[in-house]
Amino acid sequence: MDIQYSTALVTGANRGLGRAIAEALAAAGAKVYAASRSGTLAGPVAGGIVPVTLDVTDAASIEAAADALGDVTVLVNNAGVALSGGPISAPSLDRARAEMETNYFGTLAMARAFAPLIAANGGGAIVNVASIVSHAPIPQAGTYSASKAAVLSASLSMRAELAPRAIRVLTVLPGFIETDMTANNDVPKISPEAVAADILAGLRGNAEEIYPGVAADLARAFYADPKAHERALAGRLEAAE
Repeated sequence: MDIQYSTALVTGANRGLGRAIAEALAAAGAKVYAASRSGTLAGPVAGGIVPVTLDVTDAASIEAAADALGDVTVLVNNAGVALSGGPISAPSLDRARAEMETNYFGTLAMARAFAPLIAANGGGAIVNVASIVSHAPIPQAGTYSASKAAVLSASLSMRAELAPRAIRVLTVLPGFIETDMTANNDVPKISPEAVAADILAGLRGNAEEIYPGVAADLARAFYADPKAHERALAGRLEAAE
């Protein structure tokens, strides 16, 4: 698709990956609505970027955004939370519910609200930011992994449903990204700008799933022997006890 003539809405765009995606789209010539719960962006705002207020967990907020932003042709569902916790070891179900509410239900609600608008504007794309843990879950972040697996599964169904309406659905499955969310994780990370560049390349091409950096290698290794991944993680948890 020609990004230069697109109007994009990016959720969770106040910092991190969302901010990088918004800036990359604007640099490519798109008009960009940069959405956040506060409705403000820190620091200088690039030309072509319009800050908007949006809470993806609030139905009224989504409805108001859909009413106000009728020219959207590209929706980037980036807003997400990672509260950490294993399905059993987490102190309660509260974190799991919060992650599902933002990561999965927020993505689903936004797609439902904006797909009709994108179709009415002649078609376009929906980009859902999932994670490599959609494929290969991490026990210590098991509830987050489950929420991102739900995003991946929903994306597959959306793709089939929306293809007749000239709307592409792209799923982004990165590994660890250099953001506030991963500040305490001592692991190799990819920059938000690199992920944003891969997303733009995917939009310009025919991508359906985007694996930034080493994520493609991680996915291949997981599917080559999923049980080995499970055994390795179990072994690490046992050694840590």
